[in-house]
Amino acid sequence: QVQLVESGGGLVQAGGSLGLSCAASGRILSINFMGWYRQAPGKQRELVAGISSGGSTNSADSVKGRFTISRDNAKNMVYLQMNSLKPEDTAVYYCNAIIRTSWASTALNYWGQGTQVTVSS
Repeated sequence: QVQLVESGGGLVQAGGSLGLSCAASGRILSINFMGWYRQAPGKQRELVAGISSGGSTNSADSVKGRFTISRDNAKNMVYLQMNSLKPEDTAVYYCNAIIRTSWASTALNYWGQGTQVTVSS
């Protein structure tokens, strides 16, 4: 019923920039939190940055000053602009959203399929 579809990502040299986009579609009443997580090989999935429906943001210390999260509530989209990329930013990046589909249901957690970001040194 609800899908999160990411786009962007790819291979970039250290110091470069990439942008990620995520579109939520389906039966959506409201979207609370939207965010980006990442998971590197052998590591746990971690929150990169999140944004509330009101626009409040938070981000991991490791990306502060380099990554910027934003969202378009009218389009049900969230974006992640990544600048000054480092090899340690290499990971699969997942879009995440907490979405309510009807007045009769509670908000549930949804995930995108993930997109690979590789930063070469």
